[in-house]
Amino acid sequence: MRSLNTPVKQIRRQIFTEIAKIGFESQDENLIHDIEAIPYTIVQEEAKYRDSIYRERAVASERVRLAMGMSLRPENRAVHLTDGIEASNIDEKYYEPPLMQVIPSACAACAPNKYEVSNICKGCVAHPCMLICPKGAISMVNGYSYIDQSKCIKCGKCKSVCPYDAISHKTRPCERACGVNAITSDSQGRATIVTDKCVSCGMCMVSCPFGAISDKSQIFQLAHALREGAKIIAEVAPAYVGQFGENISARQFRAGLLALGFSDVYEVAMGADIGAITEAHHYAKEVATGNLPFLLTSCCPSWIMMAEKFFPDMDVNISKELTPMVATARSIKKKHPDTKVVFIGPCASKKLEASRTTIRSDVDFVITFEELSAMFDAKNIRLEDFQGETSLHNATGAGRGYAAAGGVAGAIEACLKEYYPDVPVHIEHAESLAECKKILTLAKAGKLKGCMIEGMACPGGCIGGAGTNADPKKAKKALNKLIADSTQKIPPKELEDIQLD
Repeated sequence: MRSLNTPVKQIRRQIFTEIAKIGFESQDENLIHDIEAIPYTIVQEEAKYRDSIYRERAVASERVRLAMGMSLRPENRAVHLTDGIEASNIDEKYYEPPLMQVIPSACAACAPNKYEVSNICKGCVAHPCMLICPKGAISMVNGYSYIDQSKCIKCGKCKSVCPYDAISHKTRPCERACGVNAITSDSQGRATIVTDKCVSCGMCMVSCPFGAISDKSQIFQLAHALREGAKIIAEVAPAYVGQFGENISARQFRAGLLALGFSDVYEVAMGADIGAITEAHHYAKEVATGNLPFLLTSCCPSWIMMAEKFFPDMDVNISKELTPMVATARSIKKKHPDTKVVFIGPCASKKLEASRTTIRSDVDFVITFEELSAMFDAKNIRLEDFQGETSLHNATGAGRGYAAAGGVAGAIEACLKEYYPDVPVHIEHAESLAECKKILTLAKAGKLKGCMIEGMACPGGCIGGAGTNADPKKAKKALNKLIADSTQKIPPKELEDIQLD
């Protein structure tokens, strides 16, 4: 589903575009009116996707609130669509957890975990499903197999032996995508997110075919700041390649960002270069010497949140080096102290990382590639119309490789082999939270001693993040070309002298 331009994606894009237009154009005296008009702009004469126009507008209204950076309205009391807008009508609006929220009126209350006999059942004589069931939950009713849900323990044995594949396993797509089991049900059977477990990766959001899960946005605040003439520098994650059209060059992309109002553009891969060298030093001095049994990379916030929540004893093993986003932002503000910085990337959880009190002064805004596309739409910017005078030339192939699973570990390994040729290197990496959890379990059991362990919450790495536009497979090909075309392959050793603390 990630590779398709579904109606869910189209609706999200339309909401973001309308919100961006308001940020760029609306005057304060018209703000409330313009916001209230959006659900009627999105849903006009008839409902296309819900059972009524009223429900479809109700869902659109909640999307508007999240896109403005506000929380959903409670269902048990009357709250106006624009209630709390004063707190969002400022440039300094930070993300407030929970980032991921389920829109109740959009949720279809899918079966959370259920085995069910379909009409494909032939009522065969062998009845293997009945014979293998350990709880006697299957019987014959009107000549066909029937599962008593009160007895079923969801072991799946019946499905595995059915010769007609007549037994289906029904699960919530959002729950299936969540690698930390943070999806459960409310009293009406609708999905709800357990915030104590959620690590804000956004995989539930992109997996829900009803578009019932969404994250908050700063798109309005950023557009407003650009309209007011604030000096804002964009730092762009290396996963940008291929996200805005297969034939859009780095020159065109940079030119489009400048046309949007940004004063300059930096590659976040520059911060990745700094991180690769510093983590190589850390590995050589701590892990290779036996002071630490293993080291966890720190660039993926969802991976780190999962480690901290589910493996709290591993805090000492987490690299304390700055993430590429923060390292790049600090280097920008060191050169340009009077500017604001926006991180533009594929990641939902970076929004919460930037909201930490220790980072707020470094990164002022975080938006995704999906949200940036809507900002281009709002200003009628077509990247294919630009030629661009200069490209992006401030990062190496190693730093740009951070965008794909295995790229972080690969960059660190390349630095180790270059600068510590006598140090043996042991690398492991995992992608998706389910796999990350498995690898941390192995590390806890002492089976990965001497390893540098890279974790990526999203399948495929950042190129598969929740805020991307492109098919991850196509994005990987574009990234590989970008890396291959990079003039410099690994960061120069003098980067280690950069002081960002």
